[in-house]
Amino acid sequence: MNSRRLFVVLPVALLSASLCAADPAPDEWYNAGAAAVARNARLQPVSGRAKNVILFVGDGMGITTVTAARILDGQRKGGSGEDNALAFEVFPNVALSKTYSANQQTSDSAPTMTAMVTGVKTDDGLISVNSRVPRKEPRAEVVRSGSLRTILEWAEDRGLSTGVVTTTRVTHATPAACYAHASERDWEGDADLPVGTTAPDIARQLLDFEHGNGIEVVLGGGRAKFYTADETDPEYDKRKGTRRDGRSLWREWVDGKPRAAYVWNKAQFDAVDTSTTDRLLGLFEPSHMKFELDRVKTGDEPSLSEMTQKAIAILARNAKGYFLMIEGGRIDHGHHAGNAQRALTDTIALSEAVRRATELVDPKETLIIVTADHSHVFTMAGYPKRGNPILGKVVHPGHADTDYAQDLLGLPYTTLGYANGPGYTGASDKQPAGTKRFEHMPAKTEPGSGRPNLSAIDTSDPDFLQESAIPMQSETHGGEDVAIYATGPGAHLVRGVMEQNAIFHVMREAYGWK
Repeated sequence: MNSRRLFVVLPVALLSASLCAADPAPDEWYNAGAAAVARNARLQPVSGRAKNVILFVGDGMGITTVTAARILDGQRKGGSGEDNALAFEVFPNVALSKTYSANQQTSDSAPTMTAMVTGVKTDDGLISVNSRVPRKEPRAEVVRSGSLRTILEWAEDRGLSTGVVTTTRVTHATPAACYAHASERDWEGDADLPVGTTAPDIARQLLDFEHGNGIEVVLGGGRAKFYTADETDPEYDKRKGTRRDGRSLWREWVDGKPRAAYVWNKAQFDAVDTSTTDRLLGLFEPSHMKFELDRVKTGDEPSLSEMTQKAIAILARNAKGYFLMIEGGRIDHGHHAGNAQRALTDTIALSEAVRRATELVDPKETLIIVTADHSHVFTMAGYPKRGNPILGKVVHPGHADTDYAQDLLGLPYTTLGYANGPGYTGASDKQPAGTKRFEHMPAKTEPGSGRPNLSAIDTSDPDFLQESAIPMQSETHGGEDVAIYATGPGAHLVRGVMEQNAIFHVMREAYGWK
């Protein structure tokens, strides 16, 4: 291991070694803090330009999500959790990103990702076009005139290899902003286009991509948008594709260029030889991929870490370098459903993907940025004692584990909750409704009349929905700043409180592109 890689790994080991006791002595806290500052004082920016850039996006990964995931990860490893660190939390440069869009205080993924990959803020719902393009603009020429050049397109035009990896549909807002230009984020397939629309759908733009020699690696979900209405899904024999134009896009991927491969399950994915495959398309579900909590039970889809590793192996064969975007997309969906455990488990999966990437790349030539597009109205509160289960009910210091803190109604409450969402279930004799299958929008729930009594309820059950203060079918995004973590050449440019669109300019500057 070279010396530059040490600052990525060493602080976690030192911290856990010095503070592993349940109640460290005062001098242990003091010495650990002094050691951390001493390490920081020795750090110097990585000199030179970046050959490669990897942009990790935790969709909806706000500060509270990071904190709660850190604790959950640590507790699953047998510790108290609070002194744990996710892989990206030890990166040397950290800043805050202001996530408002051109027209909303609290934005969605379309304009926020557009800002990160184009350097320009735009309106909600727009994919890599400027705010002068009206939302749902049907005319191709108007959309084209307002298109914004993305960092992935810059990379392809300069001969670099490129990749997009996600756990959502590959046509969803975050991955789509890397390669497509659309006036409506929901126009993912041609069946989604209103009659008379001449602007192309997002899936088609992935195949008709005209920059460089095309994107080399695309991994995620959403294969229904790539199959015709006459083609049966390879995994679910009662489902068919949704394309009405007769274009079998997955076949076009395979037939378009030599040494191209298409896979739709883990066995096929595992069999891909990265030394002989130049272009890889993996579509593992008709819609979004499974939540990590559910994926590990079936084992029929690759993990985000596995997709990260295979993508890097293919892209790194280009001597000129690469740009790779990796999204932990279902963090967002877990929060929308009011299901903290799935959101946090997917956050941990993103952390593991970051860890895998740092092990595979040369830190002297690869800039890694980890950030979020926006936050959620996710809360962590209640004065629980140290080591209290993060998914559990609040217990104050000095109390027995089942001696729960009570609200003014005499009822226990959980550490984690939401300001709004489907967890507002009402009647005190009912358990908050769980759902067995999660999609972007949970099933409609009826608001009730009061808080439930959680005394006998296992709030760590995977399907438990945390309570929310305001009843809504789907929990909403939050508008506060999110964090940016960076390491490698150009990471020193990440500092202070930054406009979200500045992330593009950090990557451009790191590459040395003018």
